Amino acid sequence: MNNRARVAAVIPARYGSTRFPGKPLVQIAGKSMIQRVYEATAACQAIDQVLVATDDERIRAAVEAFGGMAVMTGTNHETGTDRIAEAVQDVAADLIVNVQGDEPLLPTFVLDELVAAMRGSDAEMGTLAVPFSLTEKDPDDPNAVKAVVGANGYALYFTRARAPFVRTGGTPVEPLLHWGIYAYRRDFLYRYIQWERTPLEKCEMLEQLRALENGARILVVRTTAQSAGVDVPEDVARVESLLARMEAKA
Repeated sequence: MNNRARVAAVIPARYGSTRFPGKPLVQIAGKSMIQRVYEATAACQAIDQVLVATDDERIRAAVEAFGGMAVMTGTNHETGTDRIAEAVQDVAADLIVNVQGDEPLLPTFVLDELVAAMRGSDAEMGTLAVPFSLTEKDPDDPNAVKAVVGANGYALYFTRARAPFVRTGGTPVEPLLHWGIYAYRRDFLYRYIQWERTPLEKCEMLEQLRALENGARILVVRTTAQSAGVDVPEDVARVESLLARMEAKA
């Protein structure tokens, strides 16, 4: 990949959420969550442009109020990847980074790591994983997706089940928590959204399995970074507490 290729980051943001309606606009220590994610992403030196892709005027207005850029997209997208593809159709970028909008404490350097890894490889797609021992997540939790990675750094599989499974007498291998931040080559992104949903994708409800089932290679960047996502309203207080501790140490 050309080291001078432009990189665009897109943050998908929907207002509707079964567990937490209006989540992107929830206030976290005086700033909306979408603003915190946007500012962390914009601070990444490897990223040339940041967009919020949304189908809701309230989110668009909030983003523009703090000086960000928002793109209105359709309301009938099945996946966040489809929304991203629409958002960047007129954006001159060769590498597209999908940043989750519910990671208000996103460490900027992980985006630099991902972009650098993609620039140094010919992978069609890249993502992040962190050892479970560095997180508070439980490997047995089906909501904590596991990444199984080969010696060459490419994904073998992603699953909600505990993996690798240690059989009696086997040698333990620490499981990796998949962090749902992705980077796509532009041409691959538009091939991907043309593919039908695949059996394993529909079984585990994991979009990235569609890429693997179609023979694509996904580079997995191992990081030691830690973050804290917001899934339900109860998570806000926990994230604010973590933020206060981080600011106290700074």
